[in-house]
Amino acid sequence: MASHQPNSSAPKGEASDKASRKRATAQKVAAMRREQARRDRRHRVLLVGAVAVIAIVLVGATGWGLTKLLSEQEPQAALPEAVTGEGTAMPPWPLPADPVPLAEKAGLRVEPMEGTAKHFHAHLDVIVDGEPVPVPANLGIHPSGGGMSELHTHDERGVLHVEAPTADKRYTLGQVFTEWDVRLDEDSLGGLEADEENSLRAYVDGELHEGDPAGIELTEHRQIALVYGPDDADVEIPAEFAFEPGE
Repeated sequence: MASHQPNSSAPKGEASDKASRKRATAQKVAAMRREQARRDRRHRVLLVGAVAVIAIVLVGATGWGLTKLLSEQEPQAALPEAVTGEGTAMPPWPLPADPVPLAEKAGLRVEPMEGTAKHFHAHLDVIVDGEPVPVPANLGIHPSGGGMSELHTHDERGVLHVEAPTADKRYTLGQVFTEWDVRLDEDSLGGLEADEENSLRAYVDGELHEGDPAGIELTEHRQIALVYGPDDADVEIPAEFAFEPGE
């Protein structure tokens, strides 16, 4: 009687097929990963290139805009030469009978209306022996109201108005004192003279100013103080002024 032998070829073939399918799947996954990596590299290259192009465009535009802005700006005008009034009376100093010729002497335009091209305010305090000296109203304004300097006052608060028809000028404290017809230099304030006991000191925004105070430039909300008296006097130096809304 013949003996029965088990058929072992089927299981071996099955295992071989599974291994083949597994290898094929692994190869396919590896290929997909390589393709994805290639796409990722390509996207990164494109992104870097796009960023570089944008940066170049922005830098170019900014540079062009800056160049255009600079080319459109007019050179800053020089400060006018220091001028001052001639009056040597003692304080307080009144408003001159007609400040308009004095304004013209200071190199200031006088027009029927306030200018609009340049408009700002500064402030002046004058302190003599610890007491405030009023800055008169209507400096630079014709008594009839028919003419007004581009640098003027409206009241006695010491607010200096610049309302100019052009934007190409700069202004100094000396022009104010020319309109006021009060002498101002390093050692003189009207009839007050610096001597061994008294001195004239100028302060800008609370800081001591060196040199001729007539040359101090007027700028937006600049606080200027002229102080005459003994050096050791206890005087509060204003560093700022409370301008009204809109000033």
